[in-house]
Amino acid sequence: MMTKDFEPITEVPIHQEDFGEGKFITVGWGKKETQFHGSEGKQAAQKRSTEVLPAVAWDDRKPRVTWRGDGQLFALSAVCPHTGARKVRVWNRECVLQATSETINGLEQALCWKPSGSLIASTQRHPNKHSVVFLEKNGLLHGDFTLPIHKDQARVRELLWNSDSTVLAVWLEDMKPGEDGHTNTQIQLWCVGNYHWYLKQSLRFGAGECVEGQCVEGACVSPSASPSPVCVCWDPERPLVLHLLTRAWSCLTYRWGWATDRSHGDGPHDNANVAVIDGDKVLVTAFAQCVVPPPMSSFELQCPAPVAMVTFCSEEGRPNDLAALTDDTRLCVYRQGEGGASASAAGGFKTITHPPELSNTYRVELGGAGPLGLRLVVWIREHSFLGVTDGEHLDQSKVLLLKPSTNGSTLEISSEVCVPGQVISVCHSGRSNTVLLQLEDGQLHKLLWEGCELATVPWTNSRGSPVNFPQPCEHTALCSVSGEEYPLGLTDRAHLYLGDTELASGVSSFVVCDDFLLLTTHTHTCRCLQLNAHTTRGLVSALGSDGGQNDETLRRVERGSRIVTMVTHDTRLILQMPRGNLETIHHRALVLAQLRKKLDSLKFREAFEVMRKQRINLNLIYDHNPKAFLENVEMFVKQVDSVNHINLFLTELREEDTTKSMYPPPTHCPPAPAPAPPLASAPGHSGKKVDIVCDTLRTTMEQLNPDRYCLCILTTHVKKTVPELETALQKVHQLRVHPAGSAEAVGAEEALKYLLFLVDVNELYTHSLGTYDFTLVLMVAEKSQKDPKEYLPFLNMLKSLEPNYQRYTIDTHLKRYSKALTHLSKCGEEHFPEVLNLVKDQQLYKEALSLYAADSPQYRELSGAYAEYLVERGQAEQAGLLLWRCGELGRALQAFVGGVSWRHALSVAMQMSLPPDQLALLARDLAEKLLEQRRYTEASVLLEQYAKDCEEAISALITGAAWEEALRLVHLYSRQDIIETNLKPALLEAYSTQALFLESQRALFTRHQSRLAVVREEKEKAKLEMLEEGDCGEVELYSEASSVLSASQTGSRYTHSNSRISARSSKNRRKAEGKKFSLKEGSPFEDTALLHALTHITHTVDKMREEVQGLLKALVLFQYDDQAGALQRDYSLLLTLIESNIPHIWTQHTTNTPVTGPNSTANSITASFQQQRAPPTGQQDTEALTPPKMRTTVKWKLSVLD
Repeated sequence: MMTKDFEPITEVPIHQEDFGEGKFITVGWGKKETQFHGSEGKQAAQKRSTEVLPAVAWDDRKPRVTWRGDGQLFALSAVCPHTGARKVRVWNRECVLQATSETINGLEQALCWKPSGSLIASTQRHPNKHSVVFLEKNGLLHGDFTLPIHKDQARVRELLWNSDSTVLAVWLEDMKPGEDGHTNTQIQLWCVGNYHWYLKQSLRFGAGECVEGQCVEGACVSPSASPSPVCVCWDPERPLVLHLLTRAWSCLTYRWGWATDRSHGDGPHDNANVAVIDGDKVLVTAFAQCVVPPPMSSFELQCPAPVAMVTFCSEEGRPNDLAALTDDTRLCVYRQGEGGASASAAGGFKTITHPPELSNTYRVELGGAGPLGLRLVVWIREHSFLGVTDGEHLDQSKVLLLKPSTNGSTLEISSEVCVPGQVISVCHSGRSNTVLLQLEDGQLHKLLWEGCELATVPWTNSRGSPVNFPQPCEHTALCSVSGEEYPLGLTDRAHLYLGDTELASGVSSFVVCDDFLLLTTHTHTCRCLQLNAHTTRGLVSALGSDGGQNDETLRRVERGSRIVTMVTHDTRLILQMPRGNLETIHHRALVLAQLRKKLDSLKFREAFEVMRKQRINLNLIYDHNPKAFLENVEMFVKQVDSVNHINLFLTELREEDTTKSMYPPPTHCPPAPAPAPPLASAPGHSGKKVDIVCDTLRTTMEQLNPDRYCLCILTTHVKKTVPELETALQKVHQLRVHPAGSAEAVGAEEALKYLLFLVDVNELYTHSLGTYDFTLVLMVAEKSQKDPKEYLPFLNMLKSLEPNYQRYTIDTHLKRYSKALTHLSKCGEEHFPEVLNLVKDQQLYKEALSLYAADSPQYRELSGAYAEYLVERGQAEQAGLLLWRCGELGRALQAFVGGVSWRHALSVAMQMSLPPDQLALLARDLAEKLLEQRRYTEASVLLEQYAKDCEEAISALITGAAWEEALRLVHLYSRQDIIETNLKPALLEAYSTQALFLESQRALFTRHQSRLAVVREEKEKAKLEMLEEGDCGEVELYSEASSVLSASQTGSRYTHSNSRISARSSKNRRKAEGKKFSLKEGSPFEDTALLHALTHITHTVDKMREEVQGLLKALVLFQYDDQAGALQRDYSLLLTLIESNIPHIWTQHTTNTPVTGPNSTANSITASFQQQRAPPTGQQDTEALTPPKMRTTVKWKLSVLD
């Protein structure tokens, strides 16, 4: 072991007798003779150890060393000096032996450790085959595969893993020279999938010396036969790039990319074929017919030599034809087998597709081109192929148009064009016949091939500007977006480009089919977008969004899934998992797009079948276009043509519009014409969706065949918003009484059994009892779990009753009291006490009054009972009206007096012709009640007009500050003495009261305003301190706008405690709410409480305008000018004070505006925006934060006092 400067570190002998540190330990689970030996049987226990054979003769016997990718271990293959056989030993980086391989006869010198560290590759020569074997780091064998050569044909010179461990290169040399005396060399590229090893590429080299060696990336460019390589190595950074150095000092660079060879047909005859190269076989699977997991396939096509590439025909009508290019430049053409579907006589199996048949084998003569001299072959027409080969210079490529020769055995170059640069991909669109060429720097060219000569032009968009990929893409396709054809490309770095626009990153695979773009991403999702419904910007926006809950374009898939193919005109998408197995999914976007097309074309049966299989809610049949559905209900019934399917549709109906909730159209699609709402979907239809559909379907089915669709008709009754169970039961009863004679009809028993499936048996029994049909009741009861002893006595009792009383008893039992009252009222006067009790118990007064004539004694008694009920509920006036209209004047007068309805009371009293003294007493009694309610003016009317007491009337008006009305009565009754004794003292007292009140309001307003300024200043300082500390978690606490938020929106400990209190009881919630308006200094909501108090003061003072004006008029009249002037001046100053301070109190701090500017920080701006977004919660909070409006238009001042 040496350093990078070749200084020895340690030295140990290669050949050691010890196994190593990883020696296996026997745990003593029995002897070998007693263990299970599988198919070998018990003889394996007595089998003798095999003889160790020495290494092959051509082995150079040199030790081979290979390091693991992480540099922690290395393996060494050396020839044992005792046995002459090779052994592999695994060492760590300190040269400590870890393990020694078991005895492997025929083990050869090639050795390479997989970079991922799991396996060590070597080769082994068996008596009848030549294999590549794999060893674990403990020295045990772990799998192998057989090389497609004879055991003595060639020897393995080297094994080489690429950097990402996906491809194993096997470097072979012939054991014997050829006829020309030169030893041929072959390099095979192998990869594994689903535990099967595939030979993907085979490069054959001769031994001829090249005079003019050239270095080219892409393929060999030598003027003679390709010389053999002397050095082969993978690129350390680009996993699929292989470098070769030949004997002619030519440097060759081969670059590959992973591709899926799939058919490109758009018609219904495309079998969605996918071809897989496996040495000299092409494995073809028709995914339209079956999904066969690899390594199996539908068909195996045997070719004469290892296959280099496969291409499918792009011509319309021949999507299943394919051509395979072998490594000896032969093109094998396979065409779809002829013959239709047929059934075998014995088993009755049907042949749904035929294997491709070999049609022609062409040889392509390119004049000494090396391996892969012809590449990127595309089958564009039945007898036309495109291919790419090297140009005359390093920076050139040639695109060839190949057509069969006259003898049909070779492909001749019909035309060619030289392209400046290396062509790395060719893409052909079968729809537009456009051919796209991509160069190694991402440049795009369009190939004009339909003329006499090939020509290329730069790819341009509709505006004439050139379009190129920003980076070279491994996978390319052509698609149409908004009517314009675009190139689509995916790079090896997972960037998806549409022309020069990047659509998305993190894309692992894509496919374009039926105007849909489907792609998988590294975030384990599958996106499906409809190209003709998007613009380029729309695609970028759609792929950049995360998708909502019901986004149909997004679907989660298994980690590492890649798209294999999509079945055209279907919804099947085939995905391959990293381990190689296949999965078929039906993407929701494809399913819904197909459903919308079928529903638009009124293919209800096909849509119904798809929805059942894909579990789509059947409401979409109606919701997609309600008007079209209602107009074609008969077509729907005839197409579905199944009672069970129609019932399934009916049972899934619900009021929800699935086109808005479950299956909304993609957000970035252009808005489709809005379907007519259910209420206006068709003439004559109105109401709820479920009722409309049920009624329409029932009408249609009754017209078509009521006997066949009997169960569906029952379902329409049961499924309605208000289930029509009684109607459904009546129809079942009708079937029992008059059974239908049709063969398609169902019997009463079957119909009832179906109803019991839809409805709970107890509920159905209840509704059957409500039909008053005892035969139907017994029919339902027999199907229930009820004991006959429970219901038979009750039914027998009911049968013995009079019909109306019988129905009353049933309705009472079912708690249908309104119907019970109706039937009981028909039973005669002897049952009226029961009527009265039922009305009082169930409060059915309105219903009862409508059942009797207005002049009947029952009506009068019910009115009295209703009046008593209204009096108990505090509605004495309404009770009096009921009693008055039925002639109960005394009780009506008592009700009106109790309700202080004095006008009605006096009217009834006059109708009763009460004596004057009793009328005066009644007026005084009512006046006292009005004075208690502060209704002074009304009380004065009673005292003046009915009690004839003007002095008491004037006193009431003076008490109520009705100065003008009091003066009118004083002069009307010539009682000027009252002016001196009562009116003037009352005026002076009112002036003193108002002056004191205005002074207190001024002081209170000034104090609250000053305190509010202090509170705001303190909270602003605290907020700034928290912002400077970088903690804005409780910033919202320091503003009156946020202090009224709920506990979940603020960071205050106080509000959190309130949220705990609020969950306990309404009393505690009211208590917590009251704390918000506490004016206690230091409380968290003091600023809000101050605002609320200031708002209350403002409203109180503003409402005094009319009262102050009346007092001023009275003071001026009696020459109290000084008092009136002082009052007007104080009130005016207070109004001015409030009006001038409203902008300072409510506008400056309660309006939330984002705080930005040079002195703001990220935390302050964030807190400001959070404050702006958070709305106040309660109505009182909103009023406190809203500036109060004052009634400035009310004129209250007296100019004589100015």
